[in-house]
Amino acid sequence: MKQGRKKYWITVIVLCAISLMSLAGCNNPLEQESKQASPELLPLVTSMVISAQNTQPAHLFSGEVRARYEAVLGFRIPGKVISRHVETGTRVKAGDLLMQVDPKDIKEAVTAARAQVDAAESQYRLAADLLKRFKALYKKDYMSKSEIDRYQNDADSARAVLKQARAQRTQAGNQLDYCNLKADSNGVVLDVRAETGQVVAAGMPVVIMAKGDQREVEIFVPENQVAQFSPGSLFHVSFWALPDLVVQGQVRYVSPVADPITRTYKARITLIDDPPDTVRLGMTASAVSAEHEGGSSKIFIPLSAVYQTGDMPMVWVIKNHRTGLQKIKPGKAGPGEEIEVIEGLSPGDEIVTTGVHKLSQGQQVRTQRQGTKDL
Repeated sequence: MKQGRKKYWITVIVLCAISLMSLAGCNNPLEQESKQASPELLPLVTSMVISAQNTQPAHLFSGEVRARYEAVLGFRIPGKVISRHVETGTRVKAGDLLMQVDPKDIKEAVTAARAQVDAAESQYRLAADLLKRFKALYKKDYMSKSEIDRYQNDADSARAVLKQARAQRTQAGNQLDYCNLKADSNGVVLDVRAETGQVVAAGMPVVIMAKGDQREVEIFVPENQVAQFSPGSLFHVSFWALPDLVVQGQVRYVSPVADPITRTYKARITLIDDPPDTVRLGMTASAVSAEHEGGSSKIFIPLSAVYQTGDMPMVWVIKNHRTGLQKIKPGKAGPGEEIEVIEGLSPGDEIVTTGVHKLSQGQQVRTQRQGTKDL
């Protein structure tokens, strides 16, 4: 009898243990699902981890200090250079003599022009006197009207010849003045391109001069950065030779056409703060946008990561290998095929970047980071 009871209780204990193990297996869905779905059979998605990056870093542009106004000077007449009075770097004032060509031939032309004026004046006086004399005879009916008209025409022609001769004399005098190349304003000589004894043509550049004291920085901007250089935008300008000096500048000019060889755009930044005399023409300068200095922290994601349902853009966020929809607030378009995210994501979030329309809420997935192998 005792042995029968013992077998009975052993059977009961075994059945209870089996029941408890079955219940434990049913109450663990994750384990059950893991048994049902092998990791190799889970869908593979490409993902990325959100990180804050500088969307507009402080690009540094190098350039050269130039004068606001630069004049290319040349003689208005051809001739042989007989004297040069300036060197590169010479400071000049308005009216200072820079260079001179031989005036010998021009002086001869002036002498000839003056002689022509004297001859024309003599002819005009004679014609005028004859006209006056014959007009008196015409009033007394001693001459016909046709004769008076002829003398009147001679006087008019002589007056016209005199006017022409005087104009030629003035022109010859101007030519003599053109033998002297003078500075038309205060400034600094940047370059001298003719020497004594050289024959120059009219209009040939012989002196390059910086007019006034206003200085600018000339830079050449790559086409992917030219948007920062709108007229009026502010820049901070520093100088390689003067590391402790920073002055404020303002964009005055941006070329509307790129250089055909370098594919860059020329820009001029006017130095607003009156720089000291230590800032010299030709110095190497660097400019950085005052607006973009230091950069701005923004989040960008690929456009392929956006899951659009109606008017609400969302992304799939992966946590513990399971997907979940997250609403986002998009901003401006970024570099390449990316878009800025203003709200909804934080650095460290992992999102799906491809195949977003094939996923479902809470789906278990395998992840493969961009640029890496299967994780």
